[in-house]
Amino acid sequence: MATTVETAQKWIQDGYVLVAPLEHGYAYLVDAFNHDGVRTVHAMRGDALGVSAQVLLASTRAASGIIREITPQTQALMDGCWPGLLSLNVRPQVGLMWDLGDDRKLDTISVRVPRAEFVLKLLAKTGPLACASAAKVGQPAILKLEDHENINNDILRICDFGELTAGPASTVVLSKGATISMTREGAIAFEQLQALVPEISRSSSAIS
Repeated sequence: MATTVETAQKWIQDGYVLVAPLEHGYAYLVDAFNHDGVRTVHAMRGDALGVSAQVLLASTRAASGIIREITPQTQALMDGCWPGLLSLNVRPQVGLMWDLGDDRKLDTISVRVPRAEFVLKLLAKTGPLACASAAKVGQPAILKLEDHENINNDILRICDFGELTAGPASTVVLSKGATISMTREGAIAFEQLQALVPEISRSSSAIS
């Protein structure tokens, strides 16, 4: 039987790391302000030091509490692409008591409002969640839980929604001050972004 949103909410509140379904793969989810939980996620993935987890939000309205500066261009992208596979790399609000893995040294966070229904409902109850793929670094997304090698770890709680459908990664946009550029092309094409923000550029390092 599928996990209820209320059960998953209690697991998050109790400090566990969830394995839950996003659009095209299972992900680790933990309270964004749970320092130990975030460190556990990085350790299980094999992340290098200084790697920062993404932050998932329930809605565009929630972004103002997380993002330091929401420019008209950033707002246009959020309104046009969220919920969905657009990750925005932005400056966080000053004073947030979290450590997403970089000891707050990068002054940049990646934020997104997912389309995945279960996680979106969960976010509405929990607030911001730190997120990272449940796959090891460099490995493809986990579509079936039996492919997860740490599934019996006591710190984990599993939200089993069966086999997920493979699909593209999120498109990544950097928005800092006057800079607005696509750094990775994924599910959302550059042309779609350009229709919303004509001045957006394609970073020379962008990959498709």
